[in-house]
Amino acid sequence: MSRSFRKTPIIGIADTTDKPFKVQENKRQRRKMRQLVKLDEEDPHVHQKEYGDPWDSMKDGKQYLKRRPINPKYMRK
Repeated sequence: MSRSFRKTPIIGIADTTDKPFKVQENKRQRRKMRQLVKLDEEDPHVHQKEYGDPWDSMKDGKQYLKRRPINPKYMRK
């Protein structure tokens, strides 16, 4: 994948990644599921957006880069 690059100049607005947020939220969700299983819940289903809601994450959407030429560092994956 060393030669892979974006074909469309659309990038995230925030400088940071969502990975720490996703790790934290998934850990919370797994912990809640383990608690529900221990309580012998019939249907230990948790709503998908209850944990890891994208509106609560650090990244704030995406943007289209209109200026030309585009810096190659933004086109790397």
